[in-house]
Amino acid sequence: MKAAIFEKPGIENLKIKQDVEQPKITDHDVLIRVKTAGVNPLDHVIISGSREIKPLPHIPGAETSGEIEKVGEHVSSFKRGDRVIVYNRVFDGTCDMCLTQSEMLCRSEKINNNIIGLITNGGFAEYISVPEKNAFKIPDDMQWELAASMPITTLTPYHALKQAAVKIDEFLVIFGASGNTGMMATQLGKKMGAKVIAVSKDDWIKDFGADYLISEYDKVAEKVNELTRGKMADVVLNSLGIQTWENSFASVGLNGRWVTFGGLTGADVKLNVQSLYSKQIRLIGSTGGTRKEFTELIDMSKELKTRVWKKFALDEAKEALQALFSKERDGRILINVS
Repeated sequence: MKAAIFEKPGIENLKIKQDVEQPKITDHDVLIRVKTAGVNPLDHVIISGSREIKPLPHIPGAETSGEIEKVGEHVSSFKRGDRVIVYNRVFDGTCDMCLTQSEMLCRSEKINNNIIGLITNGGFAEYISVPEKNAFKIPDDMQWELAASMPITTLTPYHALKQAAVKIDEFLVIFGASGNTGMMATQLGKKMGAKVIAVSKDDWIKDFGADYLISEYDKVAEKVNELTRGKMADVVLNSLGIQTWENSFASVGLNGRWVTFGGLTGADVKLNVQSLYSKQIRLIGSTGGTRKEFTELIDMSKELKTRVWKKFALDEAKEALQALFSKERDGRILINVS
């Protein structure tokens, strides 16, 4: 099969090969013919080698959608041709985290950095095999662009907003609102009934449910104060890291919640503990999402949309990853595999 693959870390080492062995399946696996794969900063991190990668040579791609090509002998819930997306966490299903529906936090000592595409081969290939429990059927009318945006781009902010317990009429500030996860967080926050304040320089985010738009990152706290008439935000979602830390923390009001699932611009920040306890702020870390939440998103998928900037062919996987850092990027980057 054809696949984007590298033998040692570094995007310069990513090659397209035509003769990669098609993945084998066990009795409990499914073989998926990949249709569309999402391109994420996580994929770039994986290829850079900053995390332990298995196996080598390695096929990246953490966000995968496609059609069932073949099923294992003991697989009963899928048949050839079913349209599916991949829940991209590796989990054993037996630890206390898995048994309480927090599969992304699986404690198994055999599983570390439990992401498909990191400790297993990913979806930048014509085929991928995953356990039956990692494949989820999608409606026949779901566009592949949205399907390829569900495993990370949509599930991650959905879990974070649920962790923050966003409520009706609360003020929700979203930093990087026009980014991959930001545009989905904006829609989901609106669906939860929040008054969404999008921090972005892109006006189009208003079409995704933003009630207010703040374009100046260095004046966010000031603008939030004006919009909320001094109340400040009930919830702030900031996955951008150190560059926006101070303004995002200053935007949280009394008894508010600050939630993150990333640190694109750096992770080490200075925390004013007095502000933390005097305003009774809760800092919430969030990662991935649960399989139950994955099914909830599939059920509401007809009400969601994504903005696509560029689509690349599998042969152009390296260019697709490099485009993540283009100043012109204005939406999702996808790879059309087949």
